[in-house]
Amino acid sequence: MDRPLLLLDAASLYFRAYFGVPDTVTAPDGTPVNAVRGFADMIARLVVAHRPARLVACLDLDWRPAFRVAAMPSYKAHRVAETHGQAPDEEAVPDTLAPQLPVILEVLAAAGVATAGAEGYEADDVIGTLVATEKRDPVTVVSGDRDLFQVVREEPTPVRVVYVARGLAKAEVIGPAELAARCGLPPTDTGAGYADLAALRGDPSDGLPGVPGVGEKTAATLIGRFGSVEGLLAALDDPAAALAPAVRAKLTAARDYLTAAPAVVRVATDAEVHVDRGDALPPASCDLEALAALQRRWGLGASVDRLTAALRGDQGPGAATS
Repeated sequence: MDRPLLLLDAASLYFRAYFGVPDTVTAPDGTPVNAVRGFADMIARLVVAHRPARLVACLDLDWRPAFRVAAMPSYKAHRVAETHGQAPDEEAVPDTLAPQLPVILEVLAAAGVATAGAEGYEADDVIGTLVATEKRDPVTVVSGDRDLFQVVREEPTPVRVVYVARGLAKAEVIGPAELAARCGLPPTDTGAGYADLAALRGDPSDGLPGVPGVGEKTAATLIGRFGSVEGLLAALDDPAAALAPAVRAKLTAARDYLTAAPAVVRVATDAEVHVDRGDALPPASCDLEALAALQRRWGLGASVDRLTAALRGDQGPGAATS
């Protein structure tokens, strides 16, 4: 089997590391490094498990892009930080996580792990663009965000999502067949269908209200019948379309929302993505001295050892245990 391109939804993973590793894990000066160590261990375990030929950590350079807010002002509005002294549109991040983020980036750089971002876009859009432009290798996306189910496909190269919402030990591998079975979607264009299902269903965690009274099962039925949100909007203008009166009334009341939602829910596939270095494994730009210095300064211990061993392809005992 071809070794995949492994795309990491970095923020999704380091938030999970932060909440999954006790904040009593600290550097010699007492600074918490639980997210740093947990994230390094996650990468090591994923590399050992999936044996990628290439690896990219995808970053949020804008967690609440202007184009999404313009389409739907409620988008992630409840996550805007209200702490005095923070920027008006800054995301609320736990006080003990924020100082760890630069350290995470330093560790990735020293380890030679490629990072990718796009100004004005979220990591989901970076992943969507890298998937859309990948014509050579199969792709494995790792995230705890179900929005990324929309990138699964079979052609031109297969794309799967390793869904880690319940942790790495309980990760689910989602492809088109699994997604179709899980959500009741058609077996073709399943990823695109999922994005439109998500628009109909809504997602309170992202400030997306959805269509009141339309749950996931009804949404899947509508997408299966009409193909897309645009097809559904066209059906609203056709009195002969096969829409039950109650459903038609709900969709008509939510027409403005349905018109705006696709631009918010669908990931971009044409972002100007910058990848900071080569993505091949083993990394060509690993700086062992810099890694050792970071390991000492921040008390990162065996996490760095496991990361470097995994990236080198050393899968001996303890290479990626946690």
